[in-house]
Amino acid sequence: MVTLTEHAATKVRGFLESEPDGESVALRVAVQAGGCSGMRYALFFDDRQLDGDEEAEFHGVRVRVDRMSVPYLLGAVVDWKESLEASGFSIENPNAEHSCACGDSFS
Repeated sequence: MVTLTEHAATKVRGFLESEPDGESVALRVAVQAGGCSGMRYALFFDDRQLDGDEEAEFHGVRVRVDRMSVPYLLGAVVDWKESLEASGFSIENPNAEHSCACGDSFS
């Protein structure tokens, strides 16, 4: 299962405050085909519970991963990075053999 850092959880909770159904949704972390390296990450709020989902709670934030994405995300850590150039979620994934410069795509 993927892990959410405390810093990332703080950001997610802040985003959820502006969601009308913030208490009923979870952060879904998924892997999809595409991107410059073949696979890309997707993070979004989702109120669905899919068959085979794995769910965990980190620092007060529920995180769901669908069963197809679980093998690609085992041991991955989702963090929030902030710098003068950019801000956003970053994923450190021990399963990624290669990744592109954008950080959103891997193989």
